[in-house]
Formats: sequence, structure tokens, C-alpha cells
Amino acid sequence: MDLIGRQGQLDLLARLLAESPHRGSAVLVHGPAGIGKTALLAHTAGLARASGYRVLRTSGVEAESDIPYAGLQLLLQPLAAGAADLTATHRRAWDAAMGHAEAEVADVFLVGLAALNLISDAAASAPVLLLADDLQWLDDATVSILAFLARRVRTEAMVMVGAAREGYRSRLNPDELITVPLSPLSEEQAIVLLADWAPDLPAAVRGRLLAAAAGNPLALTELPRTLGASADPHLAEIPLTERLERAFTDRLGTLPEVTRNLLQIAALDDSSSLPELYGATRVFTGSAVGVAQLDPAVEARLVEVDGTELRFGHPLMRSAIQQEMAPPARRAAHAALARVLDDQPDRQVRHRAAATGEPDESVAAALQDAARRAARRGGIAEAVTALEHAATLSEDAGSRADRLLLAADFAAELGRPDTVTRLLDRAQSERLSRQQQARATWLRGGFDEGLHSHPSAALSLTALAEEIAVEDRALAIRILWSAAQLCFWSEPGPEARGRVLEAVERMVAEELDPWRLAICAYAAPIERGAYVLERARDVVLPEGDDGRAYRMLSTAALLAGGFPLARAFSAAGGAGLRAQGRLGLLARTVGADAWSALVVGDLGAAIAATEESRRLARETSQTMMYALMTATAAELAALRGEEDDVRALAEAAEEIGLPVGARPVLATAAMARGLAALGQGRFDEAYGHFRRLHDPADPAFQVALRLTALGYLVDAATHCGRREAVIPVIAELEEVAQLTPAPVLHADLRLARAMVAQDADAEPLFAAALNADLSALPLVRARTQLAFGEWLRRRRRSVESRDHLRAARDMFDALGAIPWGERARRELRAAGETSRSRDPDARDRLTAHELQIVQLAAEGLTNREIGQRLYLSHRTVSSHLHRIFPKLGVVSRAELGRVVGALRASTVM
Repeated sequence: MDLIGRQGQLDLLARLLAESPHRGSAVLVHGPAGIGKTALLAHTAGLARASGYRVLRTSGVEAESDIPYAGLQLLLQPLAAGAADLTATHRRAWDAAMGHAEAEVADVFLVGLAALNLISDAAASAPVLLLADDLQWLDDATVSILAFLARRVRTEAMVMVGAAREGYRSRLNPDELITVPLSPLSEEQAIVLLADWAPDLPAAVRGRLLAAAAGNPLALTELPRTLGASADPHLAEIPLTERLERAFTDRLGTLPEVTRNLLQIAALDDSSSLPELYGATRVFTGSAVGVAQLDPAVEARLVEVDGTELRFGHPLMRSAIQQEMAPPARRAAHAALARVLDDQPDRQVRHRAAATGEPDESVAAALQDAARRAARRGGIAEAVTALEHAATLSEDAGSRADRLLLAADFAAELGRPDTVTRLLDRAQSERLSRQQQARATWLRGGFDEGLHSHPSAALSLTALAEEIAVEDRALAIRILWSAAQLCFWSEPGPEARGRVLEAVERMVAEELDPWRLAICAYAAPIERGAYVLERARDVVLPEGDDGRAYRMLSTAALLAGGFPLARAFSAAGGAGLRAQGRLGLLARTVGADAWSALVVGDLGAAIAATEESRRLARETSQTMMYALMTATAAELAALRGEEDDVRALAEAAEEIGLPVGARPVLATAAMARGLAALGQGRFDEAYGHFRRLHDPADPAFQVALRLTALGYLVDAATHCGRREAVIPVIAELEEVAQLTPAPVLHADLRLARAMVAQDADAEPLFAAALNADLSALPLVRARTQLAFGEWLRRRRRSVESRDHLRAARDMFDALGAIPWGERARRELRAAGETSRSRDPDARDRLTAHELQIVQLAAEGLTNREIGQRLYLSHRTVSSHLHRIFPKLGVVSRAELGRVVGALRASTVM
């Protein structure tokens, strides 16, 4: 039968199916209950099969929403044989997620990559249509996997179509998803549908039903079946969902009692297994139950049987039955289900809990154990639900508070501030111990890097950490780490920074401890810069470290100004985090590498790392980290001369960072705007942007990041007549340099002294700046050559200037700092020397994502290995390389190696 009133939606889906071999799509169909979402998905499946697609389906069931990966198991069971081809790591994660093993799933993203590779391999023989109905009831782990797949679908021969009720909040951003709303049918369309389904209705009844259905297709097909000629004349006054539920329960009332009991058990069960339903119903009723007792429900079209599974005709049928059951009957039904689940302890304890009307510590403790097992399998949301229920069943206030706090901790891991707040409010209604209160306070301020906290939060967190250090040292250090992060993201002032520093040095005696080094670097990057860099080089981490310590060390080295060391730690830590699928921490580790590469001038590496960190931060819902990496992308665009991108990226970063005063975001965005202006010779404008980074009253002031901006400030100032204005800044940073060995600061100071010096003193200062070891800072060296060349030319020493200007041009060209290379060319022309144009390289021809793939391919990694590193399918990598080769004019990976080798050589000129 044709799908009335949905031709436009079907045409769109048919077009996407036709495009899929070349470009995948993700679609979300949404609308109220009964509006036709399931029917649209069914018609889409028919279109796909007719076009040679393989169709994979899953559907959310409210009773199963607390079972990790329940939806994924249903979706990908047809591809299970392909799991044998997965890598050992992904096979273990896959087996645990599918319930084949008790192994821990370290991170949902490992399962996501396994699923992506399974689908991608299947799509090699036929494109794949993936359908997910009732998304609002799918378990959280499955929804996370679907979001992971949807973000990567565009390069796969796959179309994803999900359907959800109105009000469902997708995890995808608008640019990652095609949204298809379903509206009620028009009056004409409703008349046609009703005539098809109930042609014999009297005219008067027909009119009342049309009004009652309000264009809802399910109502138009279900209400006539139950109400017929005796339709209530006041039916249209009842809410539509209630009308439909009444229709279903009216039909339920016509069934034999044992059949009704069977459907009641089915409505509460988190499985569709018929043997299980028969067994539980026998316990519930005390009588024999089998196919004969189920047949009346099938004949009434309330349910259908698929092999050994039972399915409701519509989710509203299930909810209608649940609503009708009295509480004692519901508890008895759950108890009956628990009796037949001895071989499935986690499901059994959920039904035991639902059957328990009073606090019961044994059930609460069993639920807590089940929650921990769910978390190990990647079911963090399910763990939150189980712990909250366990708290309700707890017999004493202390256990209740502990379970609520643990649930809040898990909810924080999911990035759900509303849930965290609700759980903490419940916990704090109890009489909390000092340790519990400390944990609640810490959790409450943990979102968006704590930037929504009171300005004195760093001090209060430090006091809290000190208070409980003897009782729970591990928690105290975590709280102190939160205080230290506030010192980076905001500016709590010298008193708070000093308190954090004193606390960590008292609390963590081991000087090589990564937590101590990181907290010192965040709280006092200048005062403890030398200490952090000296000690960090001596840290020897145990074999098998999970990557977290390396992440701490990489950011500590970065804030202390040790950019090469930061990059080494990032590379070491990134390997472990990638292998474990811990993409949240990986976003930060790669971000440290990106920032460090940018400052030293390795723009090829910086472009690739920034793109990856930004993408991962977005995928793992780290808003402030995403904003920081967006600002970093703006800074890179400025160095590359891409002014339109600078403006768009800086604005996007500031839109997130400005309302909460995220200083690193605002400082980096200001740096980007300043670099864009400086590169184009708008020196007054550039001076204004760079000056912000050195004004403590400005929200773009950040004590560590400003140390990389001095040379640019002085460059702009000397070109717009503001030499005198920057001398106090130089003097201030001279004092800072007495405390920290940060190489970029010292190199910039040498350059700044030369640029503001009187003519008689400048030349030896320029010579001193160039004679210093700048091998690890090629961008600073190029800027120094340019500044000296400009100085010489302006004093009519054109011949002498050319060597320096030529060296600057070549270094800027090699680094990919295009506006600065052009600036050097202009100076050379003014000095009487013509200059060849810069030859475009891979950084000019490739996207950031393509550049990262090229770099990995040049290292000798296979497509599958690259996919594992970047959390892409190997077929996606192959597709990218197929487009990359012609862009670069190469035909082999060996030639790619030479292209990338030339880029790397440029950073060590």
C-alpha cells in the first residue's frame, strides 16, 4: 500500500539511497507518536532492498533502555561472522559489547570502530541501509555508537535513518545530520487513508474519527478498529495519545485473562523471548501458558510473533498495558520475571528491584554491583540509572548518599550537567559526611572546566582538598587538579595560585609525580617553569601506563614553555589513549601537540593535530576544549594567510569562550586576529589585538600563553610608531624571564631588545638574537631574519639586507607561513632583488584531515592501521588516499614519503 502524504520524504530518502555508493548520509525522522515514522522507515527499507542494499535494523524498547548495547546487538547480529576479521583489541571490545565475554569495554569508541569496520566491510559487496526506530528508547551505549557512525558516514557506502519522538535531542550537530520532520496529514490525505482502512464507516462516525485523529495516521488506522459505530462524541476532547492508549486497552479487555497476563509480562520484560515470557507468565498465573494462550492477542493484532520472539504492533500498546496495571500487579509481574532469570544476574536484579516496594539493602547492593559491571561494559548511562534506583532502596542515609554521588560521578563522565545537579541535590538532602560533601562540591563545579563557578572557586576547592587530604588523598588530589585547571582557564589571582601551589607541594611529596608537575605548571607556570621542565625530563613512567600521566606531562611542559618536550609526551601518551579508545583524553593530548607545533613553526603537524583535537573535542562534548582548538585553528589560518577562515573561526571560539571568560580561548583568538592583521601589514590593528594579551585587566590575558606573543607585539608596535608603549612590557617580561627558562620568551626578548634599540645598539643585538640556538624554533628564527633585514634596508644597507631577507623568505615558504613569506618578498623587491613565487605544497593542496592521513601513510602505516589511529574505517582511508594522490601529483606511497619528508625537513632548516 502506498504511504499517503509522505511522498516528499520518500523522494528525499530515495535520492540519498541513490547517492550512497559515493556519499553516505545520516537522517533523523522525528514527530509525535503514531505520525508514521515506523511506516516511513519500512518503506525506505523496501526502496533500499529494491536497489540492492543490505538492510540492518534495530528499534528502541523502553523496557530495554537500561541494557548496554541491547540495540546494537540487534542491529549488527547479521554481521557477526565478520567479527573474526577484526583486530584482537577490537574483537575483545566487540565480544564484550555483544555479551559474548565478560571483558571490560574500556571505551565506547573502541566498540564504535569495530562496528564501523564491520559495516564498511559489508558495504564493499552491497551498500548498507541502517535503520534505528524509537531512538528515544535505545540504550545510551547504542545511541553513542550510532552517533559515532553518523559522524563518519559521509565517506561510506551507507545511509543511516533514525526515527524519534518529538523532543528527542540528537547528539549530532546540525551540519552532521539531515532532519526530516513528519507533520499530521492534511484533511484530504486523512480522508483517503481512513477510506482505505475503514471503508464501511457511517458518515457521522467518520467525521468524528477524522476530528479525533487530527491527521495522525496511527489514530486513523487504529481508532476505527476499536470504536467503530459507537465512537464517543467527545473523543476529540481527549489528548491523542490517551485516545490511542484507550483504543489498545479496550481491545485488551476483550482477551482471555491468561492472555492479558501474558501481555502484561511482555510489556514489562526487557526481552522479547517467547520461552522467557511463557515461563514468567506461568509463575505469575500459576497456570499453563503457551501458543494457545498467545493466539488471541495475535488475532487482535496487538502483537506479532517473529520466530521465537514477540513484538508489540506499536510502542503505545506496551505503554498502555503498563499504565493500566495496578502497582501490586506490576511488582508481582517483575518478581515473576526475576524468578526465571537465574542465568542472567544483571537482568534479574533489575526485576528484583522493580518488584521491591520497600528499602532493601541486599537488593540495593546487588544493583550497585550490576551498575559497576554495566560501566565496565561501556554502559555508563545504565550505571547511573541502576545506582539511582539502588539509592532509593538503600536502608541507611550514608549508603544512599554514596550511591547518589557515584551516579553523579558517572553522569559527569557522560557530560550531563542537569542529571549531575539533580543527583547531587538528592544526595545533599541527606546528612553528608565531610568526605561526601567534598565530593559533591567538586562534582558540582566540574563542567566547562569549572568556569561557571564563583570567582573564588579555586581557593575554595583548594581548601576542600586540604581538608580531606588525610581522609582520602586520591580525591583530594583530584579536587586540587580542578583548582589548578581554573588557574589556566580563568584568572583567580596570585593568592589562589599560591594556595594551590603550596597545597600540592605539601600533599604530593614525590617530585617526579605527574600530578604534582601538572598542578604546579597550571598554578604557577612562571614560578615553577624551571622546576617542571627539569623534573619532567627525568620522569620514567611504568610500562603499560594508560596515557593519562603522559597527558598531564604534555600539558605541564607546554605551560612551562617546553614545547619540544610537550610534543614528545603527547606522542607517547597518544598511542595508549588511541589503543584504548579514550578519545576525550586524546583530544587534550593531541591539543597539546597542536599548540606546541604551532608555536615552534611545524605548521604541517599543527594543522593535522589541531583538526583532530578539535574533531575529538566536539565528539566527546568538551565544549571549552573545542573552543580552544577552534581558536588554535584560527591562529593557524592567520599564519597561512586565510583571512576569511580566521574571522569565522575566531568568532566561533569567542562565542563559546566570552560568556564564561575562558582566557586561553580568548587569548588564542586575539592572537589569531593579531597575526592576520600583522601578516597583511595592518600594524595598528595588529598592535591592538596583541596588546590585549599583556593587559591583566583584559579577559584575553593569560599568564602562560602571553609569553609566546611578545615578538609579535613588538613587531606591530615598531611599524606603527608605538615603540615607547611596549618598552614597559619588555621590561616586565625581562623580570619574568629571570624566573622561567621558557625558550620562546627568551628568543622573543632577544628579538624585542633589538627591534626597540637605538640604531647604535641594534645591530649587535640582532646579531646576538641570530647567534642564539634557534634550531628548535624555526619560526622565531625566520621572524628574526626578517626583522634584521627590514632594519638594514631602512638604513639604506640594501645589499646587506638581502641575505637576511632571502633567508627569511625561504624559511617562511618552507614553514608554510605564507603572508610572512610575501612580506619578505616585498622587502626584497624594495632592496632591489626580484623573488620567485612560492611553490604550493601539500599544506596548500590538502584539507587538514587529508594532511593527517598523508603523514601517517608516509610513515608506512597501512590503511587499516591509519583507520585505527584516526577512528575511521580502512575503506574511508582508502577513499581519502584515492583523492589525495591526484592532488599531490603522486602515484605511490613512496612518493608520498618524499612529499612529507620535504615538509618535515622545512621545520629544521
